[in-house]
Amino acid sequence: MSGLVIVGTQWGDEGKGKMIDYLSKKADVVVRGQGGNNAGHTVVVSGKKYALHLIPSGILYENTVNIIGNGVVVDPQGFFEEIETLNKEGVKTEGKIFISERAHIVFPYHKVLDELSEQARGKDDIGTTKKGIGPCYMDKIERSGLRACDMLEDNFGEKLGNIIDIKNQIITKFYGAEPLDKEKIINDYTEYGRRMAPYIKDTSVMIDEASKEGKKILFEGAQGSLLDVDLGTYPYVTSSHPISGGFMVGCGIGPQVINEVIGITKAYTTRVGKGPFVTEQDNETGDRIRIAGHEFGTTTGRPRRCGWFDGVVVKYASRISGVTGLSLMLLDVMTGFDTLKLCKAYKCGDEIIEHFPASLEKLAKCEPVYIELPGWKEDITRCTSYEELPKEAKDYVAAIEEITGVPVKIISTGPDRAQTIIREKVFE
Repeated sequence: MSGLVIVGTQWGDEGKGKMIDYLSKKADVVVRGQGGNNAGHTVVVSGKKYALHLIPSGILYENTVNIIGNGVVVDPQGFFEEIETLNKEGVKTEGKIFISERAHIVFPYHKVLDELSEQARGKDDIGTTKKGIGPCYMDKIERSGLRACDMLEDNFGEKLGNIIDIKNQIITKFYGAEPLDKEKIINDYTEYGRRMAPYIKDTSVMIDEASKEGKKILFEGAQGSLLDVDLGTYPYVTSSHPISGGFMVGCGIGPQVINEVIGITKAYTTRVGKGPFVTEQDNETGDRIRIAGHEFGTTTGRPRRCGWFDGVVVKYASRISGVTGLSLMLLDVMTGFDTLKLCKAYKCGDEIIEHFPASLEKLAKCEPVYIELPGWKEDITRCTSYEELPKEAKDYVAAIEEITGVPVKIISTGPDRAQTIIREKVFE
C-alpha cells in the first residue's frame, strides 16, 4: 500500500494539476477530499490542455479509479457539464468516477446567496468564485444540508422544497431579491439525482479496500494551504481544509493510509483575491511574472497577483501538512531575470519573523527580508536532468531548500508532462 498526498503550499494555483496528472500514471486510485468546482486544475497532455474543476485528474488515465470524497461539495450541474466536455474530447468517464454518498450537494440557492452575500459586503468582499461553495459548507455545519445519499430517497423532493422555502425567505426579505422557482429546482435536482445514482457509492469503503489490497492511492489536493479555513489567511480563505489532514476527514480514512506528502510550490508566489501579500510586486516585475507564467485563474480567469518566492509561506505550509518533499513548479518562468529575490523572513517594525503570523493586521505591516541571487539566461525548458540546469538555477533551488527545510524532489520546467525533472523518486 502506498498513499501519496499532494497539497498546495501557497494560495492555490501552484501547478498541482500537472504533478497530479504526472503522478496519476502510477496510481490505481485518485481521490479528491475537499472543495468543489471553485477549484481548477490545468493539465497539458501532448500539447492538449484540459481544464478540470471537480473531477480528479486521474480521469485522463484509462484504468484509474477516481473518487470524489465526502469532504467535497458537489454541484451536479457542474459535474455533468464536465463529464460531457471530457466525453466530447474523447476521454472515457463511464465506470471510472464515483461520488461519496456523504458528499454535500450544491444547489442554486447556494450560488444565489453566495453572490448576494458578496454584494452586501461591498468593498469588504472576500473574493469568492460565487460557485455556492461557502454557503453549501455553511449548511453542512448548520446541519441543514442535503447529501448525495438524500438525492436517492423518495422524500428528497419534500426535503428540498422545505429548504427552498427557508432560503427564499432569506433571499426576498433580507436581501430584497427575487425568489427562486421552487418547483423547477425540485424537478431539475430530482432528475440530477436519477442521473447521479450510478456514481454514488460508499467511497470510504472503496478507499479502505484499495489500501488493504496494496494499491497506490493518490490524494489530490485542491486550492492551497494558505486558504485553509482554520490555518490560512482568514477570512480570505476557502471553506474547507486543503492541507494533508483534510484528507482524513474528507475521505474517511485513517492516517496510516498516508505514506508521503508532496508540497507543490511555484518558483515565485501568486495569489487571487484580497488579503496581505508580503512579497507582492505590483509593478513591472509582477507584470513580467504574470505574463510569462500565464497567471490567470483556471476557474475564474482572474489575473493573479504575483511576487517573489515567499519562503515563510512555504515553510509554514510544509509544517502544517508534514510535507516530505517539494515539487518546484514553473522554474522556467524565472529565466531572464538579472537578479532573483527569495524571502527568507519578515520584518515587522524591529521584529524579525520567521513563522507565518495569524493576524492579518500584523501580516499587513510585514516587509520581506530577501536574499538575492544572480539569475540565468539559458532556456531550461528542454532540460531533462538536474545536472543540465544552469548553476544559477541550481543555486536557486538550493536556496529554497535551505529556507524551507524541505528537499526539492521534483522540478517542472514547462507545462507538458515531459518537462519534468525527477531528483528523487516519489510514489514508488
